[in-house]
Amino acid sequence: MAKLSVRDLDLKGKRVLIRVDFNVPVKDGKVADDTRIRAALPTLKYIVEKGAKAVLVSHLGRPEGKVDLKYTLQPVAKRLSELIGRPVDWAVPRGADLVLLENIRFDPGEEKNEEALAKRIAVHGDYFVNDAFGTAHRAHASTAGVTKFFRQSAMGFLIEKEVQYLGKVLTNPDKPFVAIMGGSKVSDKILILEQLAKKVDLILVGGGMAYTLLKAQGRPVGASKVEADKLDVAKKVLTTAHIVLPVDHVIADKFDAGANTRIVDDVPEEWMGLDIGPKTIELFKSQLKNAKTVLWNGPLGVFEFGPFSRGTREIAEYLAGLKGVTTVVGGGDTAAAVEKFGVAEKMSHVSTGGGASLEFLEGKELPGIAALTDKK
Repeated sequence: MAKLSVRDLDLKGKRVLIRVDFNVPVKDGKVADDTRIRAALPTLKYIVEKGAKAVLVSHLGRPEGKVDLKYTLQPVAKRLSELIGRPVDWAVPRGADLVLLENIRFDPGEEKNEEALAKRIAVHGDYFVNDAFGTAHRAHASTAGVTKFFRQSAMGFLIEKEVQYLGKVLTNPDKPFVAIMGGSKVSDKILILEQLAKKVDLILVGGGMAYTLLKAQGRPVGASKVEADKLDVAKKVLTTAHIVLPVDHVIADKFDAGANTRIVDDVPEEWMGLDIGPKTIELFKSQLKNAKTVLWNGPLGVFEFGPFSRGTREIAEYLAGLKGVTTVVGGGDTAAAVEKFGVAEKMSHVSTGGGASLEFLEGKELPGIAALTDKK
């Protein structure tokens, strides 16, 4: 069923309760990375410019349902005020157009989706807007339960964009459609691989998950990370999808940024693969050059370590330079990688939701979106 957008709401003179995802790193009382705060700004600015007051709800960290000032949102309110260029009241409304309430997970009722908490926060708005895609896969009081107390609840611009891009990838991608899958575990991506196998022309696989698939093919993988209990599943995936695996590897004698490294076609005993090799980088580029849609989920190596970052970096830079291609980046680590390598702005869409984007691509319904209603 089609969901309302914040554009569909008559906002002038109204109050809007907004679920945002301000679960950001805070160090020494200051926000260390404000990416998620900036992502919410278009919705917040729109609501205020339309003459409404906005009350923001978010969580930060895992305070386990009790007050823990290590997870207070006060530094986030300060950073939001700086970014948006207007006062932001913190914890309680004092007259500003924007109010950020204290960490909703200080209340144990949040993760239990308790009706009493949902009702208590619902009094802050005439409308409810969910713009927290990163928590949309959770049926919590502030994401799903709260909607029953509103006649109209809608998507903010951030969720709207996520649904637009991820939805198009699932339902109507421009062809050829190539998926790049990485990360450490096949088990995390099995459902996506099965879903994508029906839609994509090709799946390029790197990262740790490649070694389980290579092992399933009978290739030597040395001491690389392998999910032995998933080998049967890996064999099935290899028969149902057109998958391209690495043909060479950057290997190390230990999992360490300072490890001894070599480039090999097959991984010898006692060594582990930690990045795709130069031949694989060129192979992957050749498979991507004619693509019209690219979905990338999961880094292709341990990009946090300099010696094992080349594969992820070069593919990220290659995608950023392609013309006429829809490039959708999903998953927290992949988003962090394109940000680190300075190409995030050149991608068509970088998803803000790790688990949420995975579940969406698996074809699952996300409770925080499903619950939005228009009770005419």
